Amino acid sequence: MNILILSIKDFFTAKMLKYAILPLVITLIVMYLLFFVLAGVGIDSMHSTLDINTVSTTMQNGVPHTQSFSAHLQDSSIVKFLMKYALTSWLASFLVYAVGGFFVLYASVFIAVIVLGFMTPVILKELQKRHYSDVEMVGYSNPLEALFLVLKWAFIMILLFILLIPFYFIPLLNIVAFNLPLYYFFHKMLVYDISSNMTTKEENEKIKYFNKNSLRAKTLFLYLISLIPFTIFFTAVFYVIYLGNTYFIEVRKLRRE
Repeated sequence: MNILILSIKDFFTAKMLKYAILPLVITLIVMYLLFFVLAGVGIDSMHSTLDINTVSTTMQNGVPHTQSFSAHLQDSSIVKFLMKYALTSWLASFLVYAVGGFFVLYASVFIAVIVLGFMTPVILKELQKRHYSDVEMVGYSNPLEALFLVLKWAFIMILLFILLIPFYFIPLLNIVAFNLPLYYFFHKMLVYDISSNMTTKEENEKIKYFNKNSLRAKTLFLYLISLIPFTIFFTAVFYVIYLGNTYFIEVRKLRRE
């Protein structure tokens, strides 16, 4: 709780709020571009044709009457046909908003985490100046290792999304199944960004070993906050501050021992 209160105070300083603007702007720009790309794909997909043929037979006074209906729909006529009926209109609207909302929410978390990776060293140095001048930031990462790990974790995340497909149709379990892959990536990226800029590999292994449950609880708390729509745009820097304070305190303990 003390770390949380300290992190909130750090976040609401002028410099940290200035840093918070950058992930907000970059994430919004990327999401804006993605919106137009996907909208273009959606519009292009409507440029097709659809042939509808139905035949129905009814009996009147023992005499069969056959009626047939045929239609050739092209381009936007498909959408008009779907929207003509209440059920198809509702289903189409639901799918558009559900898929679109799901994509925007999860894509914003993914993009914000990537952007934070570039800002982490600056934020940690600011924390060091404010509270931890006695703790040297060592670091152990290099660009090639970082790129390899990001690709590795992204691949595992995609693989988990695929493997968990059967659980997407089970109520309650589908909530966990949808979020587990992205939380895995979120946790790995956040912990690596901070530890690789601050600790040695040996120190990081000790911290993860003795504090694994605490770290997971904290990253899960931060991930749940990010699931509130648009929150990630404003609070991304707070995530680094919160875990950064945690790591600084643990590193100080290790080096004193």
